[in-house]
Amino acid sequence: MPSAGLAPRRIVQLSVLCAMFAFYTAQLVGALVPYVPVFVTASVAGLALDIYLQYRQPGLLSLLGKIRLDVTVRQLLRDMLLLLGLLRIDGIEPLEEQSPLTIALLVFYLLHFACQATAVMVRRVRTLPIITRNIDASKLHLTKAPPRILARRQAHRLLIGSIPTTVGLLLTAATADAYWGGIGLAVSIALLAGGTLYLATWLLPKKRAKNDQKVMQWLDKWLASYKPTVAMYFSGGTTSAYQANMWLSTLSDLDAKPLIVLRERFMVQKIEATDVPIVCFPKVTTLFSLESSTLKMMLHPANSGKTSQVLRIPTIKHAFINHGESDKLSSCNPYAKAYDEVWVAGPAARERYALAEVGVEDKDVVEVGRPQLAPITPYAGPPAGEFTTVLYAPTWEGWDGNPGNTSVVLAGENIVRRLLADPTVRLLYKPHPMTGSVEARAGAANDRIMAMIREANTKRSGARPGADATAELARRTAALDKLTYAEFRTSADEMERMLLQGAPSGDREAEIAEATAAWEAAYWASLPEWEHQIVTDVRPAIFACFNRADLLISDVSSVVSDWLSSEKPYAVANTSGLGEAAFRAGYPTVSAATILTPDAEGVPDLLAAVRAPEKDPYATTRAELKEHLLGPSDQPSLDRFNGAVRALCASADERQVRMSSRLAAEIPGQRSATDDLDADQPTADESDAITA
Repeated sequence: MPSAGLAPRRIVQLSVLCAMFAFYTAQLVGALVPYVPVFVTASVAGLALDIYLQYRQPGLLSLLGKIRLDVTVRQLLRDMLLLLGLLRIDGIEPLEEQSPLTIALLVFYLLHFACQATAVMVRRVRTLPIITRNIDASKLHLTKAPPRILARRQAHRLLIGSIPTTVGLLLTAATADAYWGGIGLAVSIALLAGGTLYLATWLLPKKRAKNDQKVMQWLDKWLASYKPTVAMYFSGGTTSAYQANMWLSTLSDLDAKPLIVLRERFMVQKIEATDVPIVCFPKVTTLFSLESSTLKMMLHPANSGKTSQVLRIPTIKHAFINHGESDKLSSCNPYAKAYDEVWVAGPAARERYALAEVGVEDKDVVEVGRPQLAPITPYAGPPAGEFTTVLYAPTWEGWDGNPGNTSVVLAGENIVRRLLADPTVRLLYKPHPMTGSVEARAGAANDRIMAMIREANTKRSGARPGADATAELARRTAALDKLTYAEFRTSADEMERMLLQGAPSGDREAEIAEATAAWEAAYWASLPEWEHQIVTDVRPAIFACFNRADLLISDVSSVVSDWLSSEKPYAVANTSGLGEAAFRAGYPTVSAATILTPDAEGVPDLLAAVRAPEKDPYATTRAELKEHLLGPSDQPSLDRFNGAVRALCASADERQVRMSSRLAAEIPGQRSATDDLDADQPTADESDAITA
């Protein structure tokens, strides 16, 4: 159970906290007795433990912060105990020697608070109203960030700065000579004063970016020069970036000027490598600068609370494109009626909205296919090699606790056990990254499944690729990482990253596509063909696993819809409690699938049908279902998507023409009324005559 797994960690955390309080107690006792060896040892150990935890276990110290025992209080307490110890030690005069030390210690803390105030001001002036990526923002006078220990790590700064003070005062305690304490305090004060002055240079005009008003003026000029027409709008949590990332390739291939609009600052770095310009608007007040831009429409891969804010811009049309289609209720959310159009893959989704009766009218549903499925290779016949590769890709448990959401809990172990029992099966297990995030049982079942796969690998043997294959994978990984991951120094802040991530040079997306293909080839070549694999990293992606697999076993999810583009055999686990007939009727995407019950007894027959196509009863049905789910294949999906973009942009233009016509019709009327009023007033000559 999860609690058993967490118990050892909690015991360690409790032990560490007890040790910290024990050092305080020992320091106090050593000061009161006084007993210098204990006093010195406890003082050094307490500071060393605090510094260690700051770097290794900051989360543990945050618990102390919640009870107001933050780093400043902890260090101040240690220093006060040091002064108490000096008062109790013979040979140190309180007025002549300790008073200057106490005053110097107060100066040290005043400098600490001054440095912290300076850090706050520096962070504020370096926080811009927007964040950009893939845009040349050099005109904003962006600069590199100050050292992190000065600007953002006040706990580290205080503890590191306290080391000379602690050492000096302890030497005074050991030798009864205040000279050492004075030296230690002088060093600490000098370090902190110098750091504060150095940090303050970031407040000078030379290192400051333009103010918020000028930044927004710069953005308006950039928008006017770039002239974007289509934007993808995205807002979400830290784990939701995949919903936007799956549309990056489609967005960059559009016959338009694309733009990515984000709302959360952290999301700027969550978006994968792309050449499409990115602008983040953390506040709604800055978001409305888009109203005066050339943007005609926005694409929305997900719903969020902040979506309603951008829907208020009347000059922009909005299309909901979702981040995957399945038979789940989440694929026909009532929120969709807030958009001008809802873009779906094929007729199945249109029917789903009609049956759901959530307020989306049929005329607003547009079938565009799924352009990002182009990399999936089509069915090429039964397995040609010694092994049948099976991809088991269950979805996660969802928010509602429905046992039919995921097969991991009720059927996962049975499915994997039966697959591992076949000596000619090679299993690729790729669980959803959010598995176990809501339901602890799902996480525990996922752990047991991975343990089963690792144990099964110990019972297999065979030839392994040589060192050359491993070296090639390492080389390809380094090349791909260089293209896809932005490396920053630890002190880099938003402004510095914005400076470094300016306008891209060359066709980086083409280079990434080529490097990704080379990496995938090297990855699979580095693995023995007989070995089962657990795929939990970002790479290889799900589509790369599709292309290696002969069979998919999954749940009711968008994975099934995407897999159908290959027309390969697939199976869906039924853990909903429904009978097979009701399950097929309720979830159209499984109509061409083999249905597995929780005990997974049908796995052997399923494998036999994959290896012998004449035993496969669903081959024709899969082709029909593919067209029903994803639309016709005679016109490429990207062409249909581009056509939908052009049509909605044209609709936005027509609306602008109508609004301009109405405005033009209203203004002359206002002028006419003004002219009538003016006609009643005497002219200048008439006024002079009247006056005369």
